[in-house]
Amino acid sequence: MDKTWKGRLLRQVATPAALIFYLSFFLFPLYWMTITSFKDNSELFALPPKWIVIQPVLGHYIKLLSESAFLIYYKNSLMVSLSTTLLTLLLATMAGYAFSRFRFPFKGFAMLSIMSTQMLPVVSILIALYAMYKSYGLLNTHLGLVIALTTSALPFSIMMMKVFFDNIPISLEEAAKMDGVSRTGILFRIVMPLSKPGIFAVGIYSFIMSWDDLLYSLTLITKDALRTLNPGISIRYMGEVAYDWANIMTVCVASTIPIVLLFLFFQKYMVSGMTAGAVKE
Repeated sequence: MDKTWKGRLLRQVATPAALIFYLSFFLFPLYWMTITSFKDNSELFALPPKWIVIQPVLGHYIKLLSESAFLIYYKNSLMVSLSTTLLTLLLATMAGYAFSRFRFPFKGFAMLSIMSTQMLPVVSILIALYAMYKSYGLLNTHLGLVIALTTSALPFSIMMMKVFFDNIPISLEEAAKMDGVSRTGILFRIVMPLSKPGIFAVGIYSFIMSWDDLLYSLTLITKDALRTLNPGISIRYMGEVAYDWANIMTVCVASTIPIVLLFLFFQKYMVSGMTAGAVKE
C-alpha cells in the first residue's frame, strides 16, 4: 500500500514537472526575444545575463513604429497573406469536394500527383519559376507572389478538405438534392457549414505558411516598396558585420503578433481540424 501511495505521488509530481520543463524549453526563446527587445544594446552582453528587465526601454518600439519602411513591409505581408488564405480556401474547397464526391478517370493518380509536389524543395523550382515569371511579367508583383504561395499551400489544403468532406454523410446531400437544391447550394449551404473546423484549419495553415515565407518573397520581389516582412527584416535590419540585436528582436516580436493572436482565438479550430479524420466513428 505504501509503494502504491508513493507511486501515485511520484506520478502527480513528475507529470506537472515534465510538462513545465517541456513548455519552458519551447517558450524560453520567445521570452528571451521579448525581454531583449526591452533592453539597451549595452545590456545584451552583460555577464551574468539579466533574466528580468527592471527598467524596460521603449525606445526601440517607438523608433520602429515611426519607420515608414517597417509599416510598408507589415502592410504588404498582411495583404499577401490574407489574399493567399482566401484564394487557397476557395480552390482547396472546390478541389477537395470534387475529389471526395465525384468519380473520374485517374482520380487516384491525380491526387497522388498533387501530393507529390510537396516532395520538391522550394529552391529546386525557384530558378524555373523566376524565368517563367519574368516572361509573363509577374516579377515584382504581389499577384505573382500570391499565386506562388497558393500553389505551395494547396496540396496539403486539398487533402485536408477532402478528409472533412469524406466524413460528411452523403445522405444529407441526397436529401437536399431531392428538395431541389443545386450542387453549388449543397456545397455552400450544407457541406461547408459542417466543415468549419477544416476551413479554419486550412485558413490558419495557409496564413502561417505565407506569413513565414522567405524564399519566394526574397526571389520574386526585388523592389523595396513591395517587399514583405521577412525579406525586409533580413535586408534592412541585419547588417553584414554588425547587428543591432535589440532592434532586430523588436522587429521579430512585432512580426509574431498576428500569429500569436491567430492561435489565441482559433486554437480549438486548429486542433480539431488537424485531428479530423484520425478516428472514424
